[in-house]
Amino acid sequence: MRTRARSHTTAALLALPLTALLALTGCAGAPDGPADGGDSKKVSLVVHDSFVDGDEFSKLASAATGYDVEVLTAGDGGELANKLVLTKGAPIADAFFGVDNTLVSRVIDNDVAEPLPADMLTGAGLKLATELATDGAEAGTVPVAPIDRGATCVNIDTAWFAEQGVAEPQTFDDLADPAYKDLTVLLDPTASSTGASFMIATIAAFGEDGFVDYWKRLEQNGARTVQGWTEAYNTEFTGVSDTGTRPIVVSYSTSPAFTVNDDESASTTRALLDTCSQQVEYAGVLAGSENPEGARAVVDYLLSEEFQSGIADTMYMYPIDENVELPSSWAKFAPLPDAGQTHDLPAAEIQTGLDGWLRTLGDAVGL
Repeated sequence: MRTRARSHTTAALLALPLTALLALTGCAGAPDGPADGGDSKKVSLVVHDSFVDGDEFSKLASAATGYDVEVLTAGDGGELANKLVLTKGAPIADAFFGVDNTLVSRVIDNDVAEPLPADMLTGAGLKLATELATDGAEAGTVPVAPIDRGATCVNIDTAWFAEQGVAEPQTFDDLADPAYKDLTVLLDPTASSTGASFMIATIAAFGEDGFVDYWKRLEQNGARTVQGWTEAYNTEFTGVSDTGTRPIVVSYSTSPAFTVNDDESASTTRALLDTCSQQVEYAGVLAGSENPEGARAVVDYLLSEEFQSGIADTMYMYPIDENVELPSSWAKFAPLPDAGQTHDLPAAEIQTGLDGWLRTLGDAVGL
């Protein structure tokens, strides 16, 4: 059995709240030539720690862009976003990748990213980027570039439910039903971006006035909350762990593709598509970059067919390029929920409300 290897944990998402952050505050293919000034052949990309192999990426990106590409790691997605805001004006790299829709407005509102030409993008990527543009955005530009997307969803161990003769849950409300007492493992949204995404889904489903009561119902029904995805999925979840005790877990819509049998005819887990929230990961050029031209070339490479074609196998997300061929098992076992089916909030609303929601929920359920 193959299991999902990517870690999605976000240590101390609230360690640097918005108020503190505010206070501290091209074309495809190789370019005609690198930018002038400094060591113009070098360009750096800072990423989250679930990025592809950095050395291999450096080789491929350097060959494609004509620049000497260096990859730096800045922790998980939440830590990356915080560091980018804290180092505004003296950026830690030229470009970045890995800030998701939960925190991207924080990067945009703090003017951390330089605008990108909108014609770098097409299709779904252009639509998602245009939705993030602020009122003062320069015509023909977008603030950041969507690179991949997916969905956080509740997953269940279908084999466990079959063996126990228990009907499979389907909805948010089912998880609070006594029939599923002590069966669910959640992720702390104050410590995990995946957990924060699930919290946002519950806000979209139950409203700002109702989501805390829903979490209380889950807690009263014996739901266990852990710090991060790796612990929840690889340790607590019966679907992949021999010592796990809980057959319901917050994970991703793609996770069942990695619990398939050898001939990929069946999976022992399933994502509950009525519990999902969309996730998009973005890249951009950092304001104050020493090599903005090289940074744009690297972002363009992230959008290239060469890079996009490897996203599913290496990062277990959907490429933003809808023309890229996906692994054969994904159509059956890792469907991307339709936007109308997922429980989502606009990025600007998340930016405004996130810190308050996290504090309110933390106080209510003892996170």
